[in-house]
Amino acid sequence: MNAASCTVATNALAAAQTAYNNLTPALLPGGTDPSGAGGELGGLTLGPGIYKRATSFMINGSDLTLDGQGNANAVFVFQMGSTLTVGGPGLSGIRSIILINGAQAKNVFWQVGSSATINGIVGGGTMVGNIMAAVKVSVSTVSPGDVLPVVTINGRAMGLTAQADLNNVVVNVPAP
Repeated sequence: MNAASCTVATNALAAAQTAYNNLTPALLPGGTDPSGAGGELGGLTLGPGIYKRATSFMINGSDLTLDGQGNANAVFVFQMGSTLTVGGPGLSGIRSIILINGAQAKNVFWQVGSSATINGIVGGGTMVGNIMAAVKVSVSTVSPGDVLPVVTINGRAMGLTAQADLNNVVVNVPAP
C-alpha cells in the first residue's frame, strides 16, 4: 500500500468510527427494547425510533417490518451491546427486513457492539440498512460456488476492526 492509499484508508476508518460513535446510546440516548426478554425482533412491525438492547438482537422467528408511517425521512436506529443475528438454520430460517409506508434503507442503522451475521448458514433474504459492527460483519458464510440463495443487502455493511465476509451477496447502496 502506498502513502496515498494509506491516507485514504485511514480517513475512511476515521469516518466509519465517527459514524459508529454517533449511533451509540451515549450520543443517541432514549432507546427502548421492543423485543422482550429474548432479543427477538422477528414478527414485529416497528415505527421510526431508537431501539436499544444491552446484549443482542436477533431476527429468527419471522421477518421484521419497518413502517415509515408515510414519512420518507423516518429514521430507525438499532443499538445493541453485542451481536446481531438475522436468520436461522435451514431454508425455512431465511429472514428479511421489510420496509413499508415510505421507510427507506438509507435511514435504517444497525450499531452492533461486536459482530453481525446475516443469513449466515443458508444465504437468501434481504437485509436493509447500514450495518456498523465494532468487529465484523458476516453475510452468507457459504462458499461463493455453492448453489444457495443470494443475500441482498440494501444498504452497507462495515466491520470496524475486521473484514466484512460477503459471499453470495448483492449489495445495493442507496442514494443519499
